[in-house]
Amino acid sequence: MGRLFGTDGVRGIANEGLTCELALEIGRAAANVLKTGGNRRRLLCAIGMDTRISSDMLASAITAGLCSVGADVINLGVVPTPAVAYLVGKYKCDMGIMISASHNPAEFNGIKIFSGDGYKLPDALEEQIEALVLDNKDALKNADPRDIGKVSYSTNAVRDYIDHLKSTVAFSLEGLNIAVDCANGASSMTAETLLTELGARVHMLFDNPDGLNINENCGSTHMEALREYVVNNNLDAGLAFDGDADRFLCIDDKGNYIDGDQVMAICSLDMLERGKLPKKTVVGTIMSNLGFIKFCEANDIRFVATKVGDRFVLEEMLLEGYGFGGEQSGHIIFKDFATTGDGQLTAIQLLSITKRKDIKLSDLSDTMTKYPQTMINLTVSPEGKLAYYTDEAVKEAVENARNVLGDDGRIVVRPSGTEPLIRVMVEGKDMETIEDVAKKVASVIMERLGKK
Repeated sequence: MGRLFGTDGVRGIANEGLTCELALEIGRAAANVLKTGGNRRRLLCAIGMDTRISSDMLASAITAGLCSVGADVINLGVVPTPAVAYLVGKYKCDMGIMISASHNPAEFNGIKIFSGDGYKLPDALEEQIEALVLDNKDALKNADPRDIGKVSYSTNAVRDYIDHLKSTVAFSLEGLNIAVDCANGASSMTAETLLTELGARVHMLFDNPDGLNINENCGSTHMEALREYVVNNNLDAGLAFDGDADRFLCIDDKGNYIDGDQVMAICSLDMLERGKLPKKTVVGTIMSNLGFIKFCEANDIRFVATKVGDRFVLEEMLLEGYGFGGEQSGHIIFKDFATTGDGQLTAIQLLSITKRKDIKLSDLSDTMTKYPQTMINLTVSPEGKLAYYTDEAVKEAVENARNVLGDDGRIVVRPSGTEPLIRVMVEGKDMETIEDVAKKVASVIMERLGKK
């Protein structure tokens, strides 16, 4: 990816790598790149944020940058990332910005930029913004004093987004008794109202953000407390979101974990049965579980794999006219209803299937058989991430692993797009074998590419 933008926008530690100065310049540059023609006097941008302590600071900085070059801003307040993507269109904005670092700890933050149609910016536009920020700041001219942008504050953003989500399901969730883990993040503003108005009885967990507790031992990356609550209280389901609520994972009524691949299997099969799966195709990534790929084969569903990142899944969907896709991590895209992954949208789509079919979520959990999978995250230097692509010893280790696994397994090694990590994922039928394979490859990578 580029020098500023990774697979999911700009990301860094707030006040260190991601400073107010950088946010301000990104705002100035983004407005310059996304200016519209015609009769519009100035560009209009909607800005939302998650609950991190640094979000207000960065939103203020990027707002100042936008206004300084003559763009107007609608401050949406704390809302999920997919709410920004939706409200950009509803409010007829030219662009949208979300201040969030998704599932990362509180000290991190990020800047995600959406175009006026609600989609994340293509690489070409991100590269133009990078070039202005890093190489050509002098090209960014301040607006005339009479043309400085104005800021307004939306009082309806949360309500408008909730109403949109409710419009996507035809079945009440009445009778469902569920727990909801908001990760002390953005869904704390929306989830209880959404699910209660749809008829569910809701037990709220981790919905008291203090700026520092976002994703802290909770949410879709830490589901132990949610599982315990569901089992101890004999609930129908436990829903888990991440900090900006674009991911969703869950616990069924028997305490089983349901990941993004399983959610996609359940939803895609239901869509196929109802004739609602365009081109009978699902778009996943190279990290999709081998069991999901075999599920697709068994049900005559075409599976298309992309690079990791929901932006790549969506790009493939748009390019080929597919309607459904997502990631094992819980980014699920229903293109009929959203332009990005939406955790709460996915949750109500899944729950509505159980209501329409009048069955328990656990009855759907075995829609696909998961293959055992192990993941090792290796911390490396930026130079190590780059060297991965050319190091011959690493290439040989990966190829040897593929030979050991044969047709009953696979290995995927990839540098993270957002963190200083190389991820080693191995799956197959036997856990002992795949763990041994993963450790051997990881050892070579650390020896060759690890921090010295």
